[in-house]
Amino acid sequence: MTPTHEKQEFVTVLVRDPRTHKEDSWHSYIDYEIFIHTNSMCFTRKTSCVRRRFREFVWLRQRLQSNAVLIQLPDLPSKTPFFNMNNPHHVDHRRQGLQEFLEKILQDALLLSDSRLHLFLQTQLSPEDMEACVSGQTKYTVADAIHKFASLNRRFPIEDEEGKKGKNDTDSDSESSSSGLGPSDDSISCGCKASPASEES
Repeated sequence: MTPTHEKQEFVTVLVRDPRTHKEDSWHSYIDYEIFIHTNSMCFTRKTSCVRRRFREFVWLRQRLQSNAVLIQLPDLPSKTPFFNMNNPHHVDHRRQGLQEFLEKILQDALLLSDSRLHLFLQTQLSPEDMEACVSGQTKYTVADAIHKFASLNRRFPIEDEEGKKGKNDTDSDSESSSSGLGPSDDSISCGCKASPASEES
């Protein structure tokens, strides 16, 4: 009955800072910053920040559902043809729905054991690279991928000796995308800065 054993685990997740990106002259999309702060032993990093777009949330939900068929997963905000990315109310309504989805997911111990969830929340890997990683088709493990992303995205201080060790192990070819651990898309370059950019709100 020591005080350390009674310490309550928590996971705080925030979905915030929606930004619009142009894919080409006809298509644009919005991505959202996902901020995680936790003391849970389930997580490799205790603080992390990535950017994800709606279709990546759809992919995550499908993969989680296929691996946990007995669990009724929460719904994502509905994808409506009337969604207008220039309408702040529409964008904020979707942001709130995505946050509620993640909050519910993170309360389920079985879903927390899925490596895809951790890669989604703590790396900028594409869905294809996340699948390859969890299937053992990459040279790096899930933990390697998370530490590598953290070392490339120094918003937060190194948390412990293990973090320092992970940094030293990944110093070589740190920008190499051939390893699969480099940026998966151009959204990494504008995500998770110490002060959010003012380009889009």
